[in-house]
Amino acid sequence: MADLSTRYMGLELANPIIAASSSLANSVEGVKKLEKAGVGAVVLKSLFEEQIYAETEQMQGQEGNLYHTEAADFIETYGREFGPREYLKLIQDAKKECKIPIIASLNCFSEKWWVNYAKKVEAAGADGLELNIGVLPSDPMKTAQDVEAVYLDIVKIIKQEIKIPVALKIGPNFSSFANLATILSRGKIESREFIVGWCGRGAAESKPSWNGVNALVLFNRYYNLDIDIDKVKLVAGNPYSSANEIHESLRWISLLSGRVECDLAASTGVHDGKGVVKQLLAGANAVQICSVLYQKGLGAVQEMLQELTSWMAAHKYEKISDFRGALSQKKSEFPAAHERLQYIKLFVGIE
Repeated sequence: MADLSTRYMGLELANPIIAASSSLANSVEGVKKLEKAGVGAVVLKSLFEEQIYAETEQMQGQEGNLYHTEAADFIETYGREFGPREYLKLIQDAKKECKIPIIASLNCFSEKWWVNYAKKVEAAGADGLELNIGVLPSDPMKTAQDVEAVYLDIVKIIKQEIKIPVALKIGPNFSSFANLATILSRGKIESREFIVGWCGRGAAESKPSWNGVNALVLFNRYYNLDIDIDKVKLVAGNPYSSANEIHESLRWISLLSGRVECDLAASTGVHDGKGVVKQLLAGANAVQICSVLYQKGLGAVQEMLQELTSWMAAHKYEKISDFRGALSQKKSEFPAAHERLQYIKLFVGIE
C-alpha cells in the first residue's frame, strides 16, 4: 500500500490533497464532510475584513480592494451573518470534531486588522493560517516595489506576532516573481561584521530580522470580470477553474522547488489525479482543490487519491518523497525547458 502522507507548512497530512478555502468549509458539518471525503487538510472559508466591519458596501469604494472570487461569493451569500465571532467559533468547533489539520484564512486590506485577527485565530486553535492577499496594481503612480512591499509588510508583522505556521496565497503577476518568492520564503536577512576577540574582524554574521512564510500557495484565482453586452453592464465571470489552468502553477512550482526556503502548494487547475501527480513531480508538497469539488462533488477526492495510488504502484514508488520534485528545474537535465515561453517544435510537436 502506497504511503501518501506528506508534510506541509510543518503539519503532518495523511495525503497531499487540501480542500481550498471555499463555502464548502463554512461550517463544522461542511468540514466534517470534507474530512470524511478524504482530504488531508482543510482551509476554512476566508474571514474577510468586510465581515469584520459588517459592511460589505466598503468593497466597492475601498482603495486597494481585493478582487477574489471568494469575496464575490461572500457578498452574495453571507453578508452580515457570518462575522468574526462565528468564524472563531467555527475554528474551535472544527478542532473538536475533526482530526485533520484546520487552517484558517484571512483576507484583509487594512494593515491593522491582520495582526489582530491572526492572533485571534491562533488563540482559537487553528493549526495554521493562510494569508489570502491580492492587491490590484491599478494605480499608475505605484511602482512594482510599492506593490511588493504590501505583501512583505503583511508577512513581516504576522510572522513576528504568531507562532503557528503561515502560508501565503498569492497571484503570479509580479515583475520578478522568483525574487519575491525567495524573499517571502526566507524573510529579511541582516548581515553584519563581528569582532572575534583579539583576532580582529570576522566573517559577516547573518541574522534574520523577520522570518519568512512556511508555505506559498500558487496561485490565487482572482475574481473574473466580464461584460454583459446586452445589458451593457459589468458582470461576474466564470467562478470555476478548468483543468487547462494548471500550467501556470505547474511551471512555477517546478521553477521554485528546491530553491525557496518554504513549502509549496499548487492551486488552480488541479481537477483529477493526473493533475495531483504532475504537481508533485514538479515539486509541490500539497495541492489545493476547489472547483472540482463543486463540479463533481466530494467523491472526486477518492477518485484523485485512487489515481495517485495506482500511478505510484505502476511506477513502483512507495512514498511521495520518492518522486516529489523529480521534474523540477533544479533536478532537470534540460533546465531551459522549464523557462521556455514560445512554441517550438521540440516541445509541442508543431511549428
